[in-house]
Amino acid sequence: MTKRSDTLRALFGAPQARALSADNAVPPLPRVAAGSIRSMKESFSGIERENEVLREALATGANVIEIDPDLIDPSPYSDRFADDGEEFEQLKASIRTNGQEVPVLLRRHPTQEGRYQTAFGHRRVRAARELGLKVRAIVRALSDTDLVIAQGIENSARQDLSFIERAVFALRLERAGHERSVIQEALTVDRAEVSKLISVANEIPEDVIAAIGRAPKIGRPRWQALAARLAQPGALDRVRRLIASPTFGQSDSDGRFLQVLAAAIQAEEGRGHRAAPQAIVTSEGAKIADAERKGRALKLTFARALDEDFAAFVLDQIPALFAQYAAQGKGRR
Repeated sequence: MTKRSDTLRALFGAPQARALSADNAVPPLPRVAAGSIRSMKESFSGIERENEVLREALATGANVIEIDPDLIDPSPYSDRFADDGEEFEQLKASIRTNGQEVPVLLRRHPTQEGRYQTAFGHRRVRAARELGLKVRAIVRALSDTDLVIAQGIENSARQDLSFIERAVFALRLERAGHERSVIQEALTVDRAEVSKLISVANEIPEDVIAAIGRAPKIGRPRWQALAARLAQPGALDRVRRLIASPTFGQSDSDGRFLQVLAAAIQAEEGRGHRAAPQAIVTSEGAKIADAERKGRALKLTFARALDEDFAAFVLDQIPALFAQYAAQGKGRR
């Protein structure tokens, strides 16, 4: 039994149904447990006390209504990356066959009349939209803090919410002005862990995280290692060149992370070593020479198709080129 099962069962107060996809299954009855199970239940006690009004609303089906999914927007504090994987397809199949067993929690959109925002149940809303079904929902008046904590009730104990998704969620909450104590409750972690999550998400550029994706098998140590490597000179440029390559997207999310980490490490280890030659070409694409840098030294190797007269011509032009450069105030005599 998981924290999520215990908590959602207490929230919804509905009988257990046949086995369904995780997002569509009604969790079993809570029970007094010992050891680690008891400690997991206790970790939710603060949330449940402060969010009693939500528990009362979810404990009865009387407040469940059906809403067009096209009227429902995601939470402004996204805690999941886009996921088109097998688990989502299983959820869709479950809802198609058995209906939506567990209602979602919504609030009325704070600025757009007639629209709603999702507190939790984002994947159920998306599945219903793709299936052409109405969404079974409970609508509550929720502040931004209530919304964040409600998301935490559903997602904080989810084992399929990856480290980087949690880290990005924590950073988004902080940037939106939420106190660290709220973030702790939303993710069911202590203050030290919140600091580590936010630090990693803050140190790795958003475009790099987006290119990698959720990386479900990559935990905090390797994300921290990547953040440290990216701080080294040249590492980020090399990583972004890798991401732009046509073959990068052919790997799964975990594989993309490993490629990025390898590129960042290579960038660090490559400092002080000879860089790969840079091709110099004409406007038509014909190769003229290779430029190879090592420290402050530069070596030009002309293409074999060019004769020695061209090399002599280039050497003759160097004093004039330097004079032009110096005239711009850039050279040192």
